[in-house]
Amino acid sequence: MSADHPRPDALLPLRNLCNSVKCSRDRVRDGEANECSGMFSLSNFWEIMNEAVKSVSQEATKLSVMFSKPPLPSEEGCVKIAESVQKSVLTLTTVYFWLPKSQGVTLRKVVRDATVEALDGLAQLLEVILSSPGESLSQEQLMSTGGVWAACDQFNQLPKDNRSAVLSVLTSCVGLVKDALEEMEQALAEAQDPFGDVLDDDDDDDEAGGRGNQDTYWSESDRQLIAQCQGLMKASGASLRKLSSAVRNNGRLDREENIAQLDDLADAAKEISPSVDDLALSLYPPVERSAVEMNVCKLACVLKKVLEITRSSHVCAEADVSWVEFLNDAVEHNLEKIRSLLCHCGS
Repeated sequence: MSADHPRPDALLPLRNLCNSVKCSRDRVRDGEANECSGMFSLSNFWEIMNEAVKSVSQEATKLSVMFSKPPLPSEEGCVKIAESVQKSVLTLTTVYFWLPKSQGVTLRKVVRDATVEALDGLAQLLEVILSSPGESLSQEQLMSTGGVWAACDQFNQLPKDNRSAVLSVLTSCVGLVKDALEEMEQALAEAQDPFGDVLDDDDDDDEAGGRGNQDTYWSESDRQLIAQCQGLMKASGASLRKLSSAVRNNGRLDREENIAQLDDLADAAKEISPSVDDLALSLYPPVERSAVEMNVCKLACVLKKVLEITRSSHVCAEADVSWVEFLNDAVEHNLEKIRSLLCHCGS
């Protein structure tokens, strides 16, 4: 057979490699960290990890170039490149598993996700090559190669310790809550009662229903309820911003207990944004007050939990106690106001 039409088993090393990369990806995604015995150096870890990632990127480039134009590599060439890529994958996964949970679960998740993304990109590149061997470089192969590069490049931007990783989570949460508030404010500004200029009793007997389409707009009582709910949502954003500042200024990595407390704060804070979203969605017309009450109570509970964890953690310095107590009171105040409104206009 010609080089343009290789024997069926010529690409077997690449098929085996593709399966191996997928297995490595799944093992990283689902596996546990190795127990750390003795001292662990984060700076050394990152130095070695960056070299491992660089190697994966370079091997992906070599692989793509080899299969960028006819003729195909020989069977021996396929074996050689497969072994070289496999070596870089093994190094990357081994280094990842060096990172112990004691350095922070949040940090480890960030590194895990980035590692999985790099391996997944490599597996996709292999699948593209195997799907059209012997053909000229395709747009799909170019995009897959670029995907591996991008996945590897992002390691330079990853947080390098657990405090930075937790801050990244909190920053994301702040942005999501801000977006939810802005969307609600925009909807309130744009929405108008289509019958707002008609007296309520003018069309009471109108067979057409008059204001019968209240499913599409907010009544005045709805708007009063929303305004109070916005207060609770704003307290959510304020809590996240103040917590971010406390972590940035007071977060410490000198003891495993402190690192674990940072993880607890991140886990609790991640519940805020979905709870804000659930509340916001229940406020759109037609407003179902039972759903609003449930989501208000859920958000208030989540916020109180975050503030309680913050208060008992090392990031809460003496100067921070006042804002924790203030926001806790603000949550309780908004909760009482909302419940009062729900009681008066719920029937």
